Amino acid sequence: MQVDANPAKRFFVEMLTKDIDLKDSILDLLDNCVDGVMRERQADLNTDQPYKGYQAHINFCKDFFEISDNCGGIPREVALERAFRMGRPDKTIDKDLPTVGVYGIGMKRAIFKMGQNSVVESHAKDASYEVKITTDWLEDDKNWMLPIAEVEPKSERGTKILVEDLYPGIARLFSDATGFVSDLTRSISAYYGNIILKGFEVFVNGNKIPPLSSSFILSKSSLESGQGVAPYVYTGVFQGVTIELAVGLYRNLPTDEEQEESLAGRPSTEKAGWTIICNDRVVLYADKTKVTGWGEAGVPQYHTQFVSVAGVVNFKSNDASLLPVTTTKRGIDGNSDLYLSVKEFMREGMKLFTDYTNKWKGQERPELEESATSVSPKDIAAMIPSDNWSQDRKSVIQGSKFKPSLPMPERSKEFRFLRFSRPLGDIKKLGEHFFDNPDYAPGEIGGLCFDEILKGIK
Repeated sequence: MQVDANPAKRFFVEMLTKDIDLKDSILDLLDNCVDGVMRERQADLNTDQPYKGYQAHINFCKDFFEISDNCGGIPREVALERAFRMGRPDKTIDKDLPTVGVYGIGMKRAIFKMGQNSVVESHAKDASYEVKITTDWLEDDKNWMLPIAEVEPKSERGTKILVEDLYPGIARLFSDATGFVSDLTRSISAYYGNIILKGFEVFVNGNKIPPLSSSFILSKSSLESGQGVAPYVYTGVFQGVTIELAVGLYRNLPTDEEQEESLAGRPSTEKAGWTIICNDRVVLYADKTKVTGWGEAGVPQYHTQFVSVAGVVNFKSNDASLLPVTTTKRGIDGNSDLYLSVKEFMREGMKLFTDYTNKWKGQERPELEESATSVSPKDIAAMIPSDNWSQDRKSVIQGSKFKPSLPMPERSKEFRFLRFSRPLGDIKKLGEHFFDNPDYAPGEIGGLCFDEILKGIK
């Protein structure tokens, strides 16, 4: 006699989708598109534009969701053996590709998250076919096999996923009544910024998504001399994972008015904080929490005065299981030995620039001549002379770091902040009087008034 221990499909569907939000599910599908390009262009991944010519189109409304690409399609053998299984049967699959997928659940989880009926149509080198996942299949616990049917081949190889019978909550998010479209657009700009810069194109409801990328203020002379405003850089290798890290300034230090606006909930567009990248995919963007070292081990908590400080870490490995990334691919495994070791250098570099910011607090801040440049840690490292690197023998990671000597204010004068408030109408009158602009920055107006009175005393 035996008991029935077969899994229930509804259990799998609910558990797979419980801890991932809709946006991350869609980003999972985009990851699959990028993986397709990697398989197509494996020999060219180290070129400047490996994704050029490849696209993904995402379209949705309250009635359906669709994503289509021209990224090579799913080979028939892959479809038959693993693409539609609830988890990857062999973790060595794609072991020679720099992907981020480990468990093989992204496509299914995204489909189950959105609706009850779907069609996956693929046109690969060896076959053109479609696979349907229906409500009837979901209700039948005895049969886990999915039907696959041949379709008319297309000249362009790629995959299309259509999901219908959307769940009510998903349909509401996809409607025009929410801000989901703009939220998704911002996330794609940030999380796929590097890949878009390398030639990939993403469209959401017909609109092309622009990239957001990391940028730093630097000059070749500062990197060569080690003196001046330049990023702190670290490179190393740990158990098959390459690490490239840079942290520095991406803009001038903030004015008093900018800090006040940020504290009042009106911040300018910020890139401040840490961006973590695993195999070209951003898994954390502009993070300002303890996850990336803020507020621990001597590093201050994030504050608006540090709005100019930004850092980026690139992790690269052909074995995705070695990367410190969570199953959602939108978070860091903060307990991994690799990440804990790298975090020491993140904090060291960050403290260099928070100390620099604090030293200029209350003084006339320097205007940096160079503008921020979109550049990767690898590119910065290539510009630094070998003599300017030092070894860190305390770390378990074999690596080298570049620590610039930042310019500090002269100690001959002591500065203090003057803070006071006056009626807005009076401030506007002074702005009009001195600058022909009633909306001129109050801090500048106050500074000029101080200087004028001081001149009279002297």
